[in-house]
Amino acid sequence: MEKRIRNNYLFGGLFFALFLVLIILVKAADVAAVGPNDTSIGLSHINVAVHEFFGINDAFYKLTEVFGILAILIAGFFAVFGGAQLIYRKRIDKMDKEILALGGLYTVVVVLYAFFEKVIINYRPVIEESGEVEASFPSSHTMLICVIMGSFIMVLDKYIRNQTVKRIVSIAAKVVILLTVIGRLVCGVHWFTDILGGVLISMALLCVFGGVLKQFQKN
Repeated sequence: MEKRIRNNYLFGGLFFALFLVLIILVKAADVAAVGPNDTSIGLSHINVAVHEFFGINDAFYKLTEVFGILAILIAGFFAVFGGAQLIYRKRIDKMDKEILALGGLYTVVVVLYAFFEKVIINYRPVIEESGEVEASFPSSHTMLICVIMGSFIMVLDKYIRNQTVKRIVSIAAKVVILLTVIGRLVCGVHWFTDILGGVLISMALLCVFGGVLKQFQKN
């Protein structure tokens, strides 16, 4: 168990290091004014090539928006469930450790979302309804859905006993993650590096979350 916990944290650190390397590359390598309103975009050749290859796809955009709502509903369910536990059990240390871990994970996601809205790494390849060029890196939509759905899969054993139901729910969540990553790439509202950044930071968070869950099981 100790080795598995260490591996989780090790891989979490590795994915986070790759995420930081990607930020450095996006800020310093092949930067060119190829974005809307001549915004400077890092790794411009690969980003522009991928964006032009896929173009704009409204169907995938709408699909990923629905997935985003679904992810928020799942997070909301666990928030309400955790609140009910706190009211019923009257002490935080009596709550399910999985719920507390999820709360911590969701908090980190919200903080990262707010941080990258202020600290702009790259700008979107399109101008959306606001009429202004918006922050694009990492894809917060990708991060949100990957983290919430991924962590949901990781706590299924605790809350779903029926193996068939558990398997169906797990497969469905994995399909949502896969379609989100593909969908946000091909719908045209993000650069390739935005999606890659969203995946890398999600993997880092989920690896650490998995280590925390294993730590709870050990104790």
